[in-house]
Parts: sequence; C-alpha cells; structure tokens
Amino acid sequence: MTRKFERSGLSRRRQQRKLRQRCWEAVMDLLVEHGFEGLTRALEILLNEAMKIERAAALEAAPYERSPLRRGYANGFKPKRLKTRVGELELAVPKTRGVAFYPSALERGSRSERALKAAIAEMYVQGVTTRKVVAVMEELCGLDVTSSQVSRAVVLLDEELTAWRERSLGEIEYLLLDARYEKIRVGGSVVSCALLIGVGITPDGRRTILGVSVSLSEAEAHWREFLATLQERGMHGVRLIVSDDHQGLEAARTARFPGVPWQRCQFHLAKNLFDHLPPGISPSEASADLRAVWNAANRAEAERLLGLMVKKYAPVAPKLAAWLEENVPEGLTVFDFPVEHRRRLRTINALERLNREIKRRTRVATLFPNEASLLRLATAVLMEVDEEWQTEKRYLPKATSQPASTRS
Repeated sequence: MTRKFERSGLSRRRQQRKLRQRCWEAVMDLLVEHGFEGLTRALEILLNEAMKIERAAALEAAPYERSPLRRGYANGFKPKRLKTRVGELELAVPKTRGVAFYPSALERGSRSERALKAAIAEMYVQGVTTRKVVAVMEELCGLDVTSSQVSRAVVLLDEELTAWRERSLGEIEYLLLDARYEKIRVGGSVVSCALLIGVGITPDGRRTILGVSVSLSEAEAHWREFLATLQERGMHGVRLIVSDDHQGLEAARTARFPGVPWQRCQFHLAKNLFDHLPPGISPSEASADLRAVWNAANRAEAERLLGLMVKKYAPVAPKLAAWLEENVPEGLTVFDFPVEHRRRLRTINALERLNREIKRRTRVATLFPNEASLLRLATAVLMEVDEEWQTEKRYLPKATSQPASTRS
C-alpha cells in the first residue's frame, strides 16, 4: 500500500512538471514573437496554470488521477477579469467540490471588492471624502468615479445582494446571533450604526449565514424586526439561541421565540468576570474557578461548582458573588444539549471570523455615508463566506448520546 501511495505522489509530481514545462514554453513563444506586447497574455497563461497546480495540491490529486489520498474533486472554472499594470487579464479560476479552495494569487471575493468600491465611491460623490478616501479610491478603482457610474454599479450589485438577503430559509436547529457597530454619517454628524448578524446550524450539522441587518433604531426594535424577518423567510424549528447579552435582545427573542432556551456566550461572560473583580481577588484564580464550572461533566455538577464559587467569594466580595449567582447560570443552558454539540454552542466564537472579515473590509472605507452603503458591503462579505461554508464538512458532529444531565 505504501508503494502505491508513493507511485501516486510521483505521478502527480511528474504531471506538474510537464504542466510547468508546457506553460514556460508557451510564455517564451509569446515573448519571442510579440515582445513585451505579449506580456499580458503571458501572465494569463502563468496565472491560470499556477492556479491549476495549486488546486491539484489542495486536492492531493492531479487531474483525472485516481488516488486514495484525494481530498475532493475539481469542479470546473469560474471566469474572472483582473486589472493589472500590464493590462486586463482574463483568468479561469479553478473551483473545487468537497474541500474549500481559493488560489492564493487572487484576492478572495469579487462581490465584496465591488461593494467596497461602491461604498468608497458613494463617499466620494456625496462630498464626505478625505485624503485617505481619495487615495484608496484611486488604488482600488484606478479612476475618478462619477455619480452616474456609481448609480449604475450600485443597482446591479444591489439586485444580487438583495436576492440573497431575502432567500427562503428552512429548518434551523441552533440560532447564533451577534452585533457589531460601524460609523456612518447622518445629517453632518458621525454616529454608530448597529450591524446584526444571524448564523444558523441545520439539523444535518451544517452552518449557514441567515441574514444581516443595519439600522439606527432602538436596540430592541431592531432585534425584533430582524428576528421577525428570519421567521417570515421560513426559518423554523429553533431549539436553542446563542448570543451575548446584547441590549434589547432578551425582550426581542422572548417576543419572537417564546419558550426557546437561551445560551449566554461563555467567552463574553468570562470577560465580564474581570469587570467585577474587586482589589485583592486574584484574576487567574477566579478565572480558573469559572472554567471549572464551564468544563463540568453535566449541569448538576456545574451548578454544584458554581454554588461553591459563590460561597467562596461571598465573605470577601459580596458584589462579585451576587453577580456570579445572577449571571453565570445563563451560560449553563448548553448542558441540556448533546455532549457532541456543546463545544461549538457554548460561545458565539463561530461569528468571530465573520466579524474579523467584515472589519478587514470596513476599516478601508473608514466611514460610510449611509446605512445602505454599510449593508451593501456587509452583505457582500457574508455572502462570499456563506458560499465557502457550503463546501465544508458538517460543522457539528452527529449526536450519538443524550445530554449527561438528562440521562437516567
């Protein structure tokens, strides 16, 4: 069997060498025949072949190769135009099935790139530019943008993004919610705008981004409207809601999902602990005590350890003890669900990557001229991440046991 694996790897390396050789020969022919005028076509050949080789490496199998090491399958190509200093390149971006892959030579996400350009262009047109915005505009767009050009680009992009935001949903077993804030300009002032994100986990253990919403309204009204929209689009079957203790969310979820249990994010609870530690209490010791509660074998044991923790700190830090007794039980709901699911459901860390990716794009724009501009960029980023998630393996393993706290 080892020899078979070795032969498979050797065959793949030989094919890659042949591809590289043919690629270089084609490039040299172009340069010899057309000089530097053929450089654009030469770059196209180099990039397209390099992306094919990179895909084969990601799949651990050459094209049409039968290999026991194969991790996924080639799934055609997606056309992409790329502007460079030597001209516009016509590329064929390799796609895969069964494994996440995107060529390292390209910036991931054409939709979010277009949305970012549109957001910056809107600032430029509406007179809220700075030197930095103009510099970024020139770097990304390569030209001055007129209001009519912005309008045409925005209409085409918004049709695609709106269709995704309004798509039908189905059964969602677990609902994860989070909020972040971005700066927008309203009436000559800069204010914080709430960006709500919902992620769902289906009964077959796969995660999907359900929706995104932007609003300046009151926290409860915004959350209530967001949750109502998810239900109107067909979301049903929610068994658990996971979130931090966001302002207004409790009233909104109680109104829209009465009776559905709530798991408060343990990560944020642990961070809140440090805000309630009085002088003289060791942060590392208190943190270790709380971790012991989180890592208990079942709910009964977690409640026992929490009781000991409250009793320990009540004489020396009564306010801390009262905070523990009131808030920590909200982070124990996860013990009522399958053991195999708890690690993923105890926090909203699954949304942290989304927030980092959104922040990476929004910090380029720095300031948005209106709510629609922010919604456009956030939707484009999330839409691309969701498409990537659809190629990944299931997020939650199949539950094979009942919660330890409910076993007889």
